[in-house]
Amino acid sequence: MKKRKWLIVEAAVAVALIALTVFGLSRLFARKPAERLPSALPTEPPYPLLYTESIDRWADEYQLEKARVAAVIYCESSFRPNETSRTGAVGLMQIMPNTGSWIAEKLGDDSYTESSLLDPDTNIRYGCWYLNYLEKRFGSDLATVTAAYHAGEGNVSKWLQDKAFSADGKKLTAIPESNPETQKYVSRIALALVAYRKLYS
Repeated sequence: MKKRKWLIVEAAVAVALIALTVFGLSRLFARKPAERLPSALPTEPPYPLLYTESIDRWADEYQLEKARVAAVIYCESSFRPNETSRTGAVGLMQIMPNTGSWIAEKLGDDSYTESSLLDPDTNIRYGCWYLNYLEKRFGSDLATVTAAYHAGEGNVSKWLQDKAFSADGKKLTAIPESNPETQKYVSRIALALVAYRKLYS
């Protein structure tokens, strides 16, 4: 009698488990594909365009393509003016405070303080000045100047002297594998530039 009771209980539990499983599967497959696959992502990122007055002003001042300035801002900070990196770079164009001090000296900006880099207009002005400076030093090749903005002009100068990375000593044809972040950065700028050229057209 006791054994029969246990068999009845076990059968009831089995029926309940089957019912729950069928119910769960029916709910899953009743959903739309997008709901079943939450990992699906948009194929193209959204490209915001803010601070256009400052971008236009300082890009013109320093003879830079406006779409390129916007691409740098997007890749550096996603247009967040208070962004600070783990290495200490600050603001929209992620300028290091010591670089900011050096730029302020070149510009004769006596009002500069480290917090000045949090001001969008100042940050864009300094970033545009620095891009113009890098172009004067390395030429107008996008990849070379972009690499210098990210990895530093000292690193790029060294890479240009290596035939593995530059055929003519003027333009980078490759970036060392030891600098994967710079490789990725140069690619991201190139992709963002395509999008911002469309937005500026």
